[in-house]
Amino acid sequence: MINWALYRREMKGSVKLLLILAGVMTLYISVIISMYDPEMMAMLDGFVEAMPEIMAAVGMSAGATSLLGFMVSYLYGFILLVFPMIYCILRGNALIARHVDRGGMAVLMAAPVKRLTIVFTQMMVLLSGIVLLTGYATILELCVGQSQFPGELAVSDLLRLNLGLFCLQFCIGGICFLASCLFSDTKYSIGFGAGIPGVMYVLQMLANTGEKAEAAKYFSVFTLFDPNGLAAGDANALVGTAVLFVGGLMLFSGGIFAFTQKDLAI
Repeated sequence: MINWALYRREMKGSVKLLLILAGVMTLYISVIISMYDPEMMAMLDGFVEAMPEIMAAVGMSAGATSLLGFMVSYLYGFILLVFPMIYCILRGNALIARHVDRGGMAVLMAAPVKRLTIVFTQMMVLLSGIVLLTGYATILELCVGQSQFPGELAVSDLLRLNLGLFCLQFCIGGICFLASCLFSDTKYSIGFGAGIPGVMYVLQMLANTGEKAEAAKYFSVFTLFDPNGLAAGDANALVGTAVLFVGGLMLFSGGIFAFTQKDLAI
């Protein structure tokens, strides 16, 4: 069902963005893990205590007692959520809606390739980027953590945590892909594809700040991603991960159906 010529071409179009995001993630992951020492932890905890609402908004909390707990506090509230999400937003729009908007889809449709094959191939390009980014983050965390603090990183817990991270980005990618398949105009595709995950992240930030805005978490898929729970193997966190994965499947399936049924004025 995959058109490999199209897949290779679109993956080449993803390389620059993937390299930029991977470079930024490399910097942050390496620096944050290297900060895992008593003095630096005390300083960061001091920031959390001085600005509790601001730090809580981006998922940062004090009192980590392990290397993985430290990573959860300072990587999984912003860095590893936002940068893969940027990839999903930009490539999700470019793979379908931008082709339609700029007339490139006419060339694809003129080839002897089924519409289902085209949309499925584009979906696989988006998913490949998500796998590459989350996989790279996992390998980098393992390499930096084990090299700087041998034996202190709980590998199985990290793998479970990043499986949850993948499912979150899979669901976000589904939102972006569905928007791209529904709308032929990029301003609407990017508006909904970026707007919905962006608003959900802001709502999660508000929910993290305190009781008054806690109800906002019920309107955000980020609530289903519980990094502390996943690291501890909590059953509820695993259920949330499963819901994210099923939600992603439904969103991607909806995008494929919408594209195969829509009237393309090309």
